Amino acid sequence: MTANHNIYVVLTGTGTAFSGLIKWFTKAELNHASIAFDCELREVYSFGRKKAYNPFVAGLIREDFIHPFYNSADCAIYQLRVSKNEYEKMYNHVKGMMEHQDRYKYHLLGLIGVLLNVKINREDAYFCSHFVASVFEESAVHPVAKPSCFVTPEDFADSLCAHKIFSGKLSYYMRRTHRMTGYASGVHTSSGSAVPASVAARLMRLQDQRAEEVV
Repeated sequence: MTANHNIYVVLTGTGTAFSGLIKWFTKAELNHASIAFDCELREVYSFGRKKAYNPFVAGLIREDFIHPFYNSADCAIYQLRVSKNEYEKMYNHVKGMMEHQDRYKYHLLGLIGVLLNVKINREDAYFCSHFVASVFEESAVHPVAKPSCFVTPEDFADSLCAHKIFSGKLSYYMRRTHRMTGYASGVHTSSGSAVPASVAARLMRLQDQRAEEVV
């Protein structure tokens, strides 16, 4: 049997002026889309600002969600189950792009194309949700039923609503998930093996519930 893997679509809203401009185009509260290859959001990729506080230098990036820039960001996280082969195709495609990272540019005109429903081609240029949708296309996975150049963050929210695993402050998710991972690595069974992350998550929830009862 082919093992399944999880891919994550992360939608964020940072509240910056540039984020407000994108919101004007996309009409979405969470107006930035990223693709992640792990639930801890350690490997997250998108098209956005290369320097946290400079919106005018943008392109293909690996995002660092523990950066202070994201402290007040809201997010929604969606999980998609894919085959091992599909996962590897998407992962290898993104890693191949990252090897030539400087080639890729942010496609601001593409957002105008979405607004006008007109495809505006520009070689090696993407906006965030266009990029995420195009990565899925590499493995013939289509979470949104439209060409990648017209996909907005809101399209992901609408089509993946049944697969939402978190909604709230991104900083909270990062703290809790990394705390859970650390807890799993620090707890072992009688045989000496680490407790699986799913079991650790249940233990963490029980621990939180007990703490609430004490308070």
